[in-house]
Amino acid sequence: MTMTTTSATELASALQKGEITSVECTTAFLDRIGSTNPTINAFLSVDRDGALAKAEAVDTARAQGKPLGPLAGLPVAVKDVLCTTDQKTTCASRMLKTYEPPYDADVVRRLREADAIILGKTNMDEFAMGGSNENSAYGLVRNPWDTNSAPGGSSGGSAAAVAADMAPLAIGSDTGGSIRQPAGLCGITGLKPTYGRVSRRGLIAFSSSLDQIGPMARSAKECAMLLQAIAGHDPGDSTSLNTPVPDYLTGLEKPLQGLRIGRVAEHFGEGLDQEVAEHVEQTFAAYEAAGATIHEVELPHARYGVPTYYLIAPSEASSNLARYDGAHYGHRWDGTPTDDQGISTFDSPLVEMYCRSRAEGFGPEVKRRIMLGTYALSAGYYDAYYAKALRVRRLIRNDFTQAFKKVDLIGGPVSATPAFKLGEKTDDPVAMYLVDLYTVGANLAGIGGISFPCGFTKTNLPVGFQLQGPALSEPLLLQAAHQYQQTTDWHLQRTTAIPS
Repeated sequence: MTMTTTSATELASALQKGEITSVECTTAFLDRIGSTNPTINAFLSVDRDGALAKAEAVDTARAQGKPLGPLAGLPVAVKDVLCTTDQKTTCASRMLKTYEPPYDADVVRRLREADAIILGKTNMDEFAMGGSNENSAYGLVRNPWDTNSAPGGSSGGSAAAVAADMAPLAIGSDTGGSIRQPAGLCGITGLKPTYGRVSRRGLIAFSSSLDQIGPMARSAKECAMLLQAIAGHDPGDSTSLNTPVPDYLTGLEKPLQGLRIGRVAEHFGEGLDQEVAEHVEQTFAAYEAAGATIHEVELPHARYGVPTYYLIAPSEASSNLARYDGAHYGHRWDGTPTDDQGISTFDSPLVEMYCRSRAEGFGPEVKRRIMLGTYALSAGYYDAYYAKALRVRRLIRNDFTQAFKKVDLIGGPVSATPAFKLGEKTDDPVAMYLVDLYTVGANLAGIGGISFPCGFTKTNLPVGFQLQGPALSEPLLLQAAHQYQQTTDWHLQRTTAIPS
């Protein structure tokens, strides 16, 4: 058995049967990280000693017949936006370069209770702001299918870690597509749960009404396994849903006979790559062959999704990131004189410290979004921008509500193109923002969505297919994705762009 290319479900079975030990499994992935991460840069930190110590404890407990959690001995990568007591949490920002959280995020706590082995923290766009993972203060992430292309963002490190066989399971966060889009560009499966299904406590906030944590893995079945461990009510999170967590694994084998899938004609207009369109249409045909029916539906306000998102998200970011001022939290200017480009006067030394600390701590994209949000919330502009965006958000949510009266799920592309070249969009923020065209709607509406591979381009880049469902439809999303993966092998393909 080559452990790094074996599915998480098969690894779990082998661990339970005693065919492999957790130490052996963990060591295999740690060694893979050691050989591959210098090329991909998916991990910002790796806790080799801590991971091996936990693995040894799991093996000892198993040998003694003690009860173990559902993920016992399975390695997991965690996006560096989640607080961990035993590793720094930087959000890929200089602002939090030395931050050591005093508590675990609820998701991390649940992983530990499930006896998972946390390998390390994955790279990301700074404060989860970006669609290419080029905004990290600690170097960009490369797509394992083409190391000159972007892996997507902001959970590009988690996606690349799974795609490059550095981890069988990973945790990402999704504010406007940050799980689904990199999953699509890296050829893996990623699920954005319903808002509130997974606790956000300990997730360093970008946009509090949009952020959601979810699983990333090779397959829908593995995502179901991971979601089972991290979902559930958290009294410490006021937005957490107090509803029972279903068994996500038991319903995967149900046939798709009678499933109604919506197709949005507007998703196939100008800008959609021809090869992506062909693979998406073939996926619709595959669902029809499996017993589902395809119906045209309308989302009339979908075209306003990106501008609405890029008013609400930066506005909330402006508020959330105001705490990082060098006095209360985050990087602090050390007093070293800098080139002010003609600006040399401040109202007070305290104001100077605030300004210089934030100027040094935040990267260009984070500064851009803070300024956008601050402007939209400012006196005289609040009603014209932020308040109006909230009203449009309600219209977008109403569109989904009406559509789901006619269909069970909505299908379509994850991204308009396959993975784009590194540097291709960095000088054009609007072009970068448009990579979220098909994904922001689910976040604005608070519903669930799943991305999974449905083919490859002629240049061997993955193409992703997205399903979106009503609130708390995760069992159906996982079932539909799993049934597709039972008859296709796109999710089993391995890259040859990096050494195996």
